[in-house]
Amino acid sequence: MGKIIDRVNQCLDCVRRKTDFIPRVALILGSGLGDLAEQIDTVCSIDYSEIEGFPQSTVVGHKGRFVLGYIENTPVVIMQGRVHYYEGYSMEDVVLPVRLMHAMGAEILFLTNAAGGLGNGFQCGDLMLITDHIGCLVPNPLLGENEDALGTRFPDMSSVYDKSLQGIIQSASKEVGIQMKEGVYLQLTGPSYETPAEIRMCKVLGASAVGMSTAVEAIAANHMKMKICGISFISNLAAGISETPLCHEEVKAAADAVAPKFQALVKLAIAKM
Repeated sequence: MGKIIDRVNQCLDCVRRKTDFIPRVALILGSGLGDLAEQIDTVCSIDYSEIEGFPQSTVVGHKGRFVLGYIENTPVVIMQGRVHYYEGYSMEDVVLPVRLMHAMGAEILFLTNAAGGLGNGFQCGDLMLITDHIGCLVPNPLLGENEDALGTRFPDMSSVYDKSLQGIIQSASKEVGIQMKEGVYLQLTGPSYETPAEIRMCKVLGASAVGMSTAVEAIAANHMKMKICGISFISNLAAGISETPLCHEEVKAAADAVAPKFQALVKLAIAKM
């Protein structure tokens, strides 16, 4: 008991030796979307390697640092490169960044990712507001002895994604002229992409998009009673729907192409939070 809190506090001590900045919004940038961190009024940046005991991102296109600063008047901490379960980390490691950003002071978690669309009107390049998720196909980050200082043993999950934040994002999308779709995100472990049979299973379960992150981060944040919102960038159509093989380079290229409108939307939404 207390091991998780000890890790969080150890990481927080490293951060506080560099800055006393207190963010309100924590933003996690998905594959190919990291350049948004270059566009804020930066106070400081901290490489993950500078934080004792902090996991390192190994994915191409993930820079591996926190950027702290302002989007208009909103203080933010941006995670420029996340940690994934498929990299070999434990789920405790995967959600440690969320717990650290909450310890820094963040009250809102804004999740983004690149995801595979499962048809049903979704096309490559779409932006999907996450209204719910399916995370029961990967290990739950709350397994093990509960850390009462973080949250209750059995957190309610009936409304993970905050309705008021969804409204802000929808309003911002109209202001910047972006059609925002809505749907359910499903997380699998990766790193292999899904088979056509697995994609058919995901559709039967009610998913709109599938990826390798996000749901476990939302679970950890919900455990701590953070307000949560999320956007999936539909970077490709999933196996069995797309006629071409999937590869990470194409996902990143597609994300780069949509980045300007995505970044405008996220900045405006956060400015309103």
